[in-house]
Amino acid sequence: MAKVEWPPLPEDALEERFLAATGPGGQNVNKVASAVQLRLDVFALRLHPDVYARLKGLAGSRWTKEGEVVVTARAHRTQDANRAEARERLAELVGKAHLSPRKRKATKPSKAAKAKRVDAKKERSAVKAGRGKVRLD
Repeated sequence: MAKVEWPPLPEDALEERFLAATGPGGQNVNKVASAVQLRLDVFALRLHPDVYARLKGLAGSRWTKEGEVVVTARAHRTQDANRAEARERLAELVGKAHLSPRKRKATKPSKAAKAKRVDAKKERSAVKAGRGKVRLD
């Protein structure tokens, strides 16, 4: 599947913090704050109410009471790589919120499908009825 390019997020809506990361990196992890915590002020985006609701649902536990989405990236050893990953994940999240779900088109089963289902039920019923106790008359 091709990777979708989302539009960049406005810089004034973002806040970056650098944390000491865990994981690979040896002593470098103890010395350098390479993990990135990216906060997006959702109200600064001025989203449509439907998009806002979808974003809130998609963000889940990453949504704060202040209306921010927090994404933490710590998989890479460098700040730049973690920063790029966090921005990419955040842009993807906002982009997915802009995609409206497709409407479900109601359908009905055909007469043949209904008849086939009933026949299968009757067949199964006959199999189960044949499993009863054997009576010796």
